[in-house]
Amino acid sequence: MEQTQAEIAALNSQIQVLLEERAALTINNVISGENDSPQAMVEAYRRQARENAQLSVELQGIDAAIAALEAQIKQKQGKLVRWQGESKQLIQQQQLEEAKEVAQVHAQRINQLASELAAEVRFLKACANQLSPMYWQIYYKPFITGFKTISVPYVRSDGEVWTIVNRIV
Repeated sequence: MEQTQAEIAALNSQIQVLLEERAALTINNVISGENDSPQAMVEAYRRQARENAQLSVELQGIDAAIAALEAQIKQKQGKLVRWQGESKQLIQQQQLEEAKEVAQVHAQRINQLASELAAEVRFLKACANQLSPMYWQIYYKPFITGFKTISVPYVRSDGEVWTIVNRIV
C-alpha cells in the first residue's frame, strides 16, 4: 500500500513538472520593443510562426504524457481503494474471530457454572427429600418447593449460531 502511494506521489510530481514545462513553452516569446525596427518585428513574428508548428507538436506530446500519467494514477488509486476494502474486510474478520474466541471462553465458563449449579441443586433436592418428612411433621408445610421448575442456562452452538437454552435440573 505504501509503495502504491509513493508511486502515485511520484506520478503527481512528474505531472507537475510537465505542467510547468508546458506553461514555460506557452509564454509568448515575441519580444517587441519600441526601438525595434518594423523589419525586426516582422522577423520576430515570422520566427514565432515557424516555431509554433514545432511548439504545437511538443505541447501535444506533453498533453499526451500528462493524460497517460493521469490514467496510471487512476489505475493505482483504484488498486489502492480495492486493497483498502480487502484490508478492511480482513481486519473485520480478525476482530470477529477474536471476539468469538472471547465469547467461547465466556460460554464455556457459563456451561461450567451451570454444571456446578445443577449439581448443587441436586444436592439441595436430596437434602430436601430427606428433611421433608420431618419438616412436615413439625411445621405442617414443605421444606422447599419448586424443584420441578429449576433450570440453569446452557450455551450451545451449531457452528454458526449460538443459542442459550435453559436446562431443567
